[in-house]
Amino acid sequence: MRVGLIGCGAIAQKHVQAYKNIGYDVTVVNDNREDRGREFAKMCGAEYVPSYQEVCRHPSVDFVDVCTFPDFRLQPLKVAADAGKHVQVQKPIGTDLQTARGMVTYTRRAGVLLNVVSQHRFDDSIQFLAKAIPAGRLGTILQADAYIKWYRSPEYYSRPIKGSWATEGGGALINQGIHQVDMLLHLIGRVKELVGYWQLGALHSIESEDVVNAMLRFANGATGVIQASTAFWPGYPERIEIHGTKGTAVVTGDKLTAWDVENDSGDPPPLASQTLSGASDPMAIPLTPFERQFQDFGDAIVNKRKPLSSGVEGYRALEVVVSVYKSCREGRKVVLEDEIL
Repeated sequence: MRVGLIGCGAIAQKHVQAYKNIGYDVTVVNDNREDRGREFAKMCGAEYVPSYQEVCRHPSVDFVDVCTFPDFRLQPLKVAADAGKHVQVQKPIGTDLQTARGMVTYTRRAGVLLNVVSQHRFDDSIQFLAKAIPAGRLGTILQADAYIKWYRSPEYYSRPIKGSWATEGGGALINQGIHQVDMLLHLIGRVKELVGYWQLGALHSIESEDVVNAMLRFANGATGVIQASTAFWPGYPERIEIHGTKGTAVVTGDKLTAWDVENDSGDPPPLASQTLSGASDPMAIPLTPFERQFQDFGDAIVNKRKPLSSGVEGYRALEVVVSVYKSCREGRKVVLEDEIL
């Protein structure tokens, strides 16, 4: 696969490392800072071009990887889709549902694939649970919770765009917690209704939330809790806890750390104690899940199938996030639309 990359920040470096490991070629790059873009292109042996449109239309590109801030998604997506290029965007898919819905429909009409980076779907722990839960090994799911009690330094938020509504779409939930939101949806199914409470700039000088809590009811009747923060020093590994009528599973960081199930049978769980997490360092995350997701997208392109983390899945995760924000703003329960994209 030949990749055109837009945006040369920190996460793009992770992407390039993963591409190199799986044999994908980053052929052309662009960044809104020419000096950074040229240095990045030199580092990964790619061509630098002065506009994102040139990346999207480049003949030596199979898909375009958009690693920009989430307020800049639809613009390159349209150019790439019109050129017949498949598109991958970093999470979140966007900052609002109208834009996200437009991205899904535009790529669908153009006949190209849209992939949203949600690499934790490819963790061994999540892949195991994605098979074990539908097989009934935990029984009927009663409760599914996500706890993201992280810490980010004042320096992390030193740029005005960090934690802003216009550029990032919010704070701890949309930037850090959206991975765990996506995991809950992937493993448990759609959220039917929720209520949320937040603290805006509780610790940091930002306009959005650095502490937020939500209570959920899933469409299957299970209940749940999401707690997301970047204000809890020194930062603790994120957890997903799933409780069923037959037992409990706990994912800490990227590993399955508890599997307490009565009369269990089937493949042994991949239990582990050494975990990796971005709790206090955004880059302290493993490469393997990225590699697996990028390989899945490449295979989806070749075999003309839906990728595991498609635009629709990205939309669903964003839908939960913006619904929590709406509940916090309006002080009421929010019922999510049963919309089929």
